[in-house]
Amino acid sequence: MNISSQIAKQLRAAYFGGNWTAVPVKDQLSNITWQQATTQVHNLNTIVKLVYHLHYYIEAVTNVLEGEPLTAKDKYSFDHPPIQSQEDWEALRDRSYKAVEKLAALIEQFPDDRLEEVFEKEQYGNYYRNFTGIIEHVHYHLGQIVLIRKILG
Repeated sequence: MNISSQIAKQLRAAYFGGNWTAVPVKDQLSNITWQQATTQVHNLNTIVKLVYHLHYYIEAVTNVLEGEPLTAKDKYSFDHPPIQSQEDWEALRDRSYKAVEKLAALIEQFPDDRLEEVFEKEQYGNYYRNFTGIIEHVHYHLGQIVLIRKILG
């Protein structure tokens, strides 16, 4: 198995199961109602904001792999659409899961000999850094989601 395939496998595992921590995103979000997902706890981001934030960067990397310019801006990365029902919440989750699978499939096909090439601009590092950075980002915010769930009860 090549490096890109390993990275894709780790991304899928972070979301769908089989990661080293045994805590995938999908499991953590499966029993959360839209009311819980939108509940502000202390001064923390809501679960909805965190899910959207992860999705935002996953789509940004996907777009670059599909030949589009990088247009993502940090200041917009938490600006999620309104979540006013269980259907809205489920739609955001499903959209996120599909985006993860799409990115994983693109990474899986990415040639290993290009992993060290610049990702869009020098300041963003190389493809390898961005692919593995997405996974690190997922685990970072997954930890926050787990803690928020515990606080919510």
